Amino acid sequence: MSLQNKSTSLGGPLVQAPTIESVKLAVQTLNNICIRTPIVDLGNYDYADDISLKVETLQPIGSYKIRGVYNWAASLTKEQLACGLSTHSAGNTAQALGYVSRLLNVKARSILPDTTPLVKVKAIKQYGVTPVMMPFAQQLDFALNEGWKQEPYTWLNPWGDQMMITGNGTIALEILEDCPDVETVFIPVGGGGLMAGVGSVLKELKPSVQIIGVQAEACPALHAAFEQGSPLWVESQDTICEGVAVPFISDEIFPLLSKIIDKVVLISETSARKSIKRIAIQNNLVVEGSGGLSVAAALSTPQSQRGKSVCILSGSTIEPSTLADIITTSEN
Repeated sequence: MSLQNKSTSLGGPLVQAPTIESVKLAVQTLNNICIRTPIVDLGNYDYADDISLKVETLQPIGSYKIRGVYNWAASLTKEQLACGLSTHSAGNTAQALGYVSRLLNVKARSILPDTTPLVKVKAIKQYGVTPVMMPFAQQLDFALNEGWKQEPYTWLNPWGDQMMITGNGTIALEILEDCPDVETVFIPVGGGGLMAGVGSVLKELKPSVQIIGVQAEACPALHAAFEQGSPLWVESQDTICEGVAVPFISDEIFPLLSKIIDKVVLISETSARKSIKRIAIQNNLVVEGSGGLSVAAALSTPQSQRGKSVCILSGSTIEPSTLADIITTSEN
């Protein structure tokens, strides 16, 4: 089957923008579970004007994912929790699921690509999650064919669950409270759950804010969907940004994303590596490839076109050897 003929539907309802009331309720739900992450200035040894970082890498699992996963789990019944929790993941959602399952004293498992970095697999196991490794194509087939319906677990759709997206939206409230003069927000996009939550709330509360979706050139599914006007599969190449290497945007989430995103920016592997190095050296922060995409996009955008900017650092789980290689070999 050609890529053009492959389905991009996950079979669920259309994803809706979370209401502001529901996001405020999520803030209460997440109290004492997540931290209110700081917004700090990007280190600017070489003059990067008006770029700030929303440091979600400081969350308990090193990723924003804890917000959405816990908000979802908190909505489940006792019977649903007793079945155990399951998802499919590139790594960070599975870590969040493990962290949450420990808090709630339930079992958890996650389907993972067999190319998942070992540092992520190790962290997932340490959180008590049972990893099920399989080729990425097989993982996608499982999701597209609703394979979870044949299993006993309570399933989290990491790319479209409404409660998860609502939890992600709490990031937007913090951005607007801590940086009310923000003009542009750069958000990495894989399956679209982070963008759906954060972008929707930002546009509702401050319509003038410019929302920029950021993807790796190696897997430009959202960019291609915007150009075509509808979701499609794209060829995915190896990338350091494996956390957002999703080869299609689902039919269920694309209508919402197309309403809230102003522009999609693609980032090269070289720029992604330079961003990781810069953040490590100038801000003393560790980000994974996906986590540094937003900064790379902001740095490639003239200040006159973006104004006061906030970049979401989405995740920090990177192989130590990979980070060391980037710091020692990548350009400044």
